[in-house]
Amino acid sequence: MSKASRGPNALAFAVGIGCLVVFLLVMEALIQFGFVNRFIIPPPSEVAMSFERVIVEEDILHRFLLTATECLTAGVMLTVFGVIGGVLLHRFKLLQQACETWIAAAASAPVVLMYPLFLVIFGRSAWTIIMIGFVAALPPVILKTLEGLSDTRRVLVNVGKSFNLTPMQSFWKILFPAALPTIFVGIRLGLIFALINIVGVEFLINFGGLGQLINELAERYDLAGTYAAICFVILVSVVFFMSLERIERWLRPAH
Repeated sequence: MSKASRGPNALAFAVGIGCLVVFLLVMEALIQFGFVNRFIIPPPSEVAMSFERVIVEEDILHRFLLTATECLTAGVMLTVFGVIGGVLLHRFKLLQQACETWIAAAASAPVVLMYPLFLVIFGRSAWTIIMIGFVAALPPVILKTLEGLSDTRRVLVNVGKSFNLTPMQSFWKILFPAALPTIFVGIRLGLIFALINIVGVEFLINFGGLGQLINELAERYDLAGTYAAICFVILVSVVFFMSLERIERWLRPAH
C-alpha cells in the first residue's frame, strides 16, 4: 500500500473511531440525565465494565469457539456450493433463466423462521444451526458468482479465443480471475447472513454459542452483560471481516 493511500485510510479510521466515541458519550449523557430509560438501555460505562465479568464468568472462550466453528463450517459449505452454483447458472443459460429469480427471492426470505423444520430434520444439534446459516447465506454467493462471470469483459474472452484456449482454460485463466473480486463480495455478504442467522438460532433454541450467552444474560435481566455480549459479537464479526478483506487482497493479483 502506498503512502498516499495509507494517509486517507488512517484519517478515515480515526474519524470513524471519533464518531463512535462521540456517540457513546452522547448516549452516556442522555441516560445519566434521564432522557433515555436506563432499564432499557444501560449506560455505555456499565456495559464497558461488564466486559471482564462476562469474559471471565461466562466461559465466553468456549462459546466463541463453538460459534466460530459453526460459522466456519457454514462458510466453507456456502463458498463451495455457492461458487459451483453460480458457475452452473453461468454455464447453462436455461438453468439461469429458470432459477435466477427464485434464488434472488430466496435471498430476502426469513429463513430463520423455518428453524422448527430444521429442528425436525437435524434435531437439536449444531447441525441445525449450521444448516440454517448455510441455506440463508447461499443465495448471495450464487448471485454474485454469476454476476462476476457474466460481467467479464468480452475483450478478455476474445483474447482467450485468439490464443485457442479450451473452455476450461478460458474459465481458469480469464473468467474466474476476472470474477474473483465480485465473488469475494458475495462470500462476504454470505458470511454476514450466516453469522446473523447462526447467532439468532443459537438465541432461539438456546443451544450453545454466543447466542445462548445473550439469551441467558437477557433472561437474568443482566442488561449490561447482555449488551456487553452483543458488543463482543459485533467486535468478533468486525475482526473477522477485516481479516477476510486482507485475504481477498492477498489472493487478488496486483494491479
